[in-house]
Amino acid sequence: MKAQQWFTHPVGMTVSAVLATLLWGSAMPAIKIGYEELGIASQATHEQWVFAGYRFLLAGFMLMLFAACVNRAARLGNPTIRPKPRRTGWRVARLAVIQTFLQYLCFYIGLSLSTGMKGAIITGATCFFQMVVARLMDGNESFTPGKTLGLCLGFAGVIIVTLNQGGMAMSLGIGDVCLILSALFGGWGNVLARHEARDFPVLWLTGRQMALGGFGLIVIGAWRAGWAPFHWDTASVMLLLYLAFLSAAGFSLWNMVMKYNSVGKVSMFLFLIPVFGVLLSAWLLGEAWNEWTLAALGLVVAGILVVNRSAVAKQREVTIHQADKAC
Repeated sequence: MKAQQWFTHPVGMTVSAVLATLLWGSAMPAIKIGYEELGIASQATHEQWVFAGYRFLLAGFMLMLFAACVNRAARLGNPTIRPKPRRTGWRVARLAVIQTFLQYLCFYIGLSLSTGMKGAIITGATCFFQMVVARLMDGNESFTPGKTLGLCLGFAGVIIVTLNQGGMAMSLGIGDVCLILSALFGGWGNVLARHEARDFPVLWLTGRQMALGGFGLIVIGAWRAGWAPFHWDTASVMLLLYLAFLSAAGFSLWNMVMKYNSVGKVSMFLFLIPVFGVLLSAWLLGEAWNEWTLAALGLVVAGILVVNRSAVAKQREVTIHQADKAC
C-alpha cells in the first residue's frame, strides 16, 4: 500500500495519529525522568536546552539516515531526480525555528516548572492553535458549531487544570505560560510543515528541520552551561535514545498524516496527548490523581468526540450534496 493510500485510509490515519500522540505523551514523564537521571535542576534552563538540543539533533540524524536509505531504494526503481524547490534553505530554517527551536525552548522550561500531568494537559492546546493557524493561513478550515463546541470543551480542560487543588483560585505560573507558548508554536509549526510538505519529502524535511533546530538549542544552552555539562550512564543514554526516537517517529507520522488530510479532520487527535501523558505520568512518576485532573481529562476527551462527530457530519453533508449535484 502506498503512503498516500495508508495515511488517507480511516484505519491508517487513526493508527498513525494515535501512535504519534502516544509517543508524544510518553515524552512528558520521560523528560522529567531524564532531568532526575542527569541532575538537571528546575532552574537550570541552559542545561535543559542543551539536553533538548541533543535529543533533536540525534532525532534529525536518525531521520536523515532513514530518508537517505528510502530515497536510494526509490531511485533504484525510478531514477528520475526531482528538482529542489526555490529558497530551500530559508524554508527549512523557518520551519526549524518554529516547530523545533521555539516550541521546545518554551516546552522544556515549562515542564521543569510544572508537573507531568499538568504539562500534558496544557500542551493539548496545540490542537486549538493548529486549527486557528490553519484558518488564518488557508481560509478553508471553517469553524462549524460542532467544532466550536469541541474546542470550547477542550479549552475548558486546559483552563481547569490550572486551578489550585485546594480551591477555585486560578494559578497560572511562568511554567504554564511557557507550555501554552510551546503549544502555540507547535500548532503553527504543524500547519507550516503541512504547507512545506507539498514541495519537500516529509522525511527529508522533518529530519533537517529537527537537526537544525536541535543544534540551535545546543548553541543557546551551551552559552552558559557548556557543550557537555552532563555525566552520562547507561540509563541516561538509553533515555536520550528513546526521546530522540519518539521525536523522529512522532513528527514523521504526524507530518505524514497532516500532509494527506485536512487540518480539521486530524487535529482532534492531539487531544490524546494529554490523555496519554497523564496516564503515563501517573504510572511512571507516581503523580497523584485528583478531581481537577479527572475533570480536565473528561473535558478534553469530550472535545475529541464532539469534533470527531462534527467532521463526520460535515463529510456526510458534502457527499450528499455531490450526489444530488450529480443527479
